[in-house]
Amino acid sequence: MTASPTISVEPIRLLSRGDVERVLDLSSCIDAVEAGLRAAAHDRARSAILGLHAPDGGLHGKAAYLEDDAEAWFVAKLNSNFPQNPSRHGLPTIQGVLALFDGRCGRLVALMDSAAITVLRTAAATGVAVRHFARPTASSVTIIGCGVQAFTQVRAVALVRPIRRVVAIDAVPAAADRLATRVRAELGIDASARGGTRDAPHETDIIITCTSSRVPFLGLRDVRPGTFIAAVGADNEDKSEIEPELMADSAVIVDSLAQASTIGDLHHAIAAGALTADQVRGELGTLLSTASPGPYDPRRIVIFDSTGVAVEDVAAAVVAFRRATEAGLGLQVVL
Repeated sequence: MTASPTISVEPIRLLSRGDVERVLDLSSCIDAVEAGLRAAAHDRARSAILGLHAPDGGLHGKAAYLEDDAEAWFVAKLNSNFPQNPSRHGLPTIQGVLALFDGRCGRLVALMDSAAITVLRTAAATGVAVRHFARPTASSVTIIGCGVQAFTQVRAVALVRPIRRVVAIDAVPAAADRLATRVRAELGIDASARGGTRDAPHETDIIITCTSSRVPFLGLRDVRPGTFIAAVGADNEDKSEIEPELMADSAVIVDSLAQASTIGDLHHAIAAGALTADQVRGELGTLLSTASPGPYDPRRIVIFDSTGVAVEDVAAAVVAFRRATEAGLGLQVVL
């Protein structure tokens, strides 16, 4: 009689938000996300998405696979997104968990808070796009939407460009004031604040839109030639920040063409007949891997339609896991 094979059950590492933030610095995250996007362009990374809606929010699931010469990884991230949570329940808008698996055998190796990963990798993607496609001497940023994501977005841009001035804008003036104060205190960058989104044209080199708006608010009249725009907020099919006419008049770069065509500002431009998917300049990872960004065109507006792809999650999570393991952080448990 043949004996049954021995099945080993190894512990997994539980990482809190504090653990993730302690080991995953933004500069390393920018590099990791760029490497992940390049890997996707060479079919060494793949991703998928799931979305479910509730009356006041929704649940978003993203999964990805990433391989390198020695290792392979799977990530599955589940985030709830309830925009009214802070005012109604005193809870964060986004809450969730990320599971990291060994892609060679399927073993679950870590569970970690997804909020820190989401904030860092989203800002990191902006940093990658700015590093390669914004004006090399860009020194000023307008950020519209001063919520949880905003400060990290500014930090990411300041890591890749010599930023000397920030304009913070929010429908809630106090939120803009808080961000401007934090930028001055922690980054040492001159920052001012104002309320609203359409009071005056934006005269900065870079604009970041980071809102939950369902009505586009940024148009051609608001943006000067040569501006780089990171459109971050439209992460489901109902959200919209950029007017279709502005999309049509710009060089549009996406993180995922299939995803942006379904849920991003590109989705709304296509629906309005202003743009087709064939007119998109390309996916960020593919452009970085197969072509030179070329010289900066001072007349052309560039828009990065950032819908958030799971390849970014797995790239960031692997760095966090490796560093946490080396530092002995987190709680090891057997499920």
